[in-house]
Amino acid sequence: MPVLRFKNNDLMPALGLGTWKSEPGAVYTAVKDALKAGYRHIDCAPIYGNEAEIGKALHESFQSKVISRSKLWITSKLWNNAHAPEDVQPALERTLADLQLEYLDLFLIHWPVHIIKDQLYPSKPEHYIAFDQLPITETWKAMEALVDKGLCRHIGVSNFSVTKLAMLMENSRLKPAMNQIELHPYLQQHAMLEYCQANDIHLTAYAPLGSADRPAALKATDEPVLLEDPIIAQIAKNHGVTSAQVLISWAINRGTAVIPKSVKISRIIQNLEARNLTLTLTDMNMINELDRNRRYVSGDFWAPAGSPYTLANLWDE
Repeated sequence: MPVLRFKNNDLMPALGLGTWKSEPGAVYTAVKDALKAGYRHIDCAPIYGNEAEIGKALHESFQSKVISRSKLWITSKLWNNAHAPEDVQPALERTLADLQLEYLDLFLIHWPVHIIKDQLYPSKPEHYIAFDQLPITETWKAMEALVDKGLCRHIGVSNFSVTKLAMLMENSRLKPAMNQIELHPYLQQHAMLEYCQANDIHLTAYAPLGSADRPAALKATDEPVLLEDPIIAQIAKNHGVTSAQVLISWAINRGTAVIPKSVKISRIIQNLEARNLTLTLTDMNMINELDRNRRYVSGDFWAPAGSPYTLANLWDE
């Protein structure tokens, strides 16, 4: 399995199991199947609503000696309503309790968006806290303390722009080790990749297959279907593999981690087999031509009328 190496020489498997949109009742079996198949990296978040079920699967897998905790990489995230410094550790402790773990390998700030403590999702302008009213550097200091206390081994962010990453880099004791962002051939983010490579920040690609199963409210009319792209399909045919495997291999070939989601055992195994696919330079060059700067997860749900957040100040583009 290709790996990403961290500064302390910890190794994160480049291919992990994503759990966003994995419905209750299915994610338990999916995690157990994935661990038996050979996955050693599971990506979680409390807002996905399934960490307790994942925790049950992890606990049973440890007990039955399918895998030991030390050989597994677990990532989770801090939700937007827990960015106040005093709320950060309690949020992680809830996640650890749900996952039945003593520590995380990686803990990420899920979005650079603040909302008030008693709201999971904002429905009124007053549910938001403007980005400059709650300095993300204060949240980050509380994240750093979690590493000091051994509650997580590494900390990072998700959905951060280069501008926000640079600000955090300049105002932190422990530098962000990871930025988890939407990455696929229609949204290649070359400037972000170059910045992170130059600053020893790893990238994890979410929605690597185009997230066709995300909620209808997050979809645009007549949006392009990545898995049906003819260039991807032709490369897949040339190698005798699936389009999904090409997309996963492309992410790994770029030096990023990738977390495709599935709850079907056949797809879970098929996705894992993509680690053995080597794309040619010609393949990679053909895929590089597909970039459309097309987000499937645009973030517009943070930018309704009256919100202090806009797509412009969220992505800094």
